[in-house]
Amino acid sequence: MRPGFTFVVADDHPLFRGALKQTLESMGEGSLVLEAGDFESVKVLIARNSDADLILLDLTMPGASGLSGLVALRGIEPMVPIIVVSAHDDPVTIRRAIELGASGFVSKSASMEEIRQSVQTVLDGGVVAPEGIELGEEGDPEISDLIGRIQTLTPQQTRVLGMLAEGLLNKQIAYELNVSEATIKAHVSAVLQKLDVDSRTQAVIKLGRISMDAVQGAA
Repeated sequence: MRPGFTFVVADDHPLFRGALKQTLESMGEGSLVLEAGDFESVKVLIARNSDADLILLDLTMPGASGLSGLVALRGIEPMVPIIVVSAHDDPVTIRRAIELGASGFVSKSASMEEIRQSVQTVLDGGVVAPEGIELGEEGDPEISDLIGRIQTLTPQQTRVLGMLAEGLLNKQIAYELNVSEATIKAHVSAVLQKLDVDSRTQAVIKLGRISMDAVQGAA
């Protein structure tokens, strides 16, 4: 077992990634920081490093559609905690990120020391959110219902939902997950039933609503 921690930093801004890397490497001798500049690269890194200690995820990197990217990563490796690091730090986005499985949310305006402290809190098993922001409760009953339904999905069903959102066909998903197409059809049927929708398209539209309402206008 390697000393230190293994972190995955997923952000499309090289300078910000570099600053995060320097901060994370200082958290333990021998710590390893893996970097990804687009969502496809993040998925590859997670698949190859299932023993990672923490993922730091930007919501608006290429290939990720807001909070749907978070949902997809929770399906790929549900045991690895995720901190969302985003410039779009309104209460709605923060609350939904945590409800969808993030272990924390850090604003990009936070200092590196604040980020370091947040990372340590999550490594210690805690959950973090920016101070001084009242998260409140979900004001949209449809979104509240949908988040509750997503929370009932198994990790594999969550992963399938994320791949549906990427526009993959059943046979493509089956190939990616190394299972039969019949198995994927069963997963898709279960996802549609749990989300109370009639088609893949409706499922993707619903998932997109969580992201669009929350991170609309995010850069």
